[in-house]
Amino acid sequence: MKLSEIVRELNLKVESIANQDATIISAYASDLLSDVMGNAKAGQIWITMQTHKNVAAIASLKDIQAVVIINNGTPEKDMVMHAKNENVAVLITDLPCYEFCAALHKLINCEI
Repeated sequence: MKLSEIVRELNLKVESIANQDATIISAYASDLLSDVMGNAKAGQIWITMQTHKNVAAIASLKDIQAVVIINNGTPEKDMVMHAKNENVAVLITDLPCYEFCAALHKLINCEI
């Protein structure tokens, strides 16, 4: 499913957008940066409550196209700037992690 479709269907707030046509195959939800570094895969969306610039750096390192911040979190300015430089989308949802993951799972699996 295209990133732009996920943004539209799940009504995500766009803090920064990169490749809207990126194909998203699944997601990885974690707030532990070392866990994401060890287990996330390219083509996933990263779901987290973390809002600092290291999130954008790790997303770029793992070839993750987008980071979704849950619970209506506010990304730090240097995170957004770093994400723009690294072509990583920063998106925000007001949903808690479980509810967002469930909605995203349903959306992606209906497309497959």
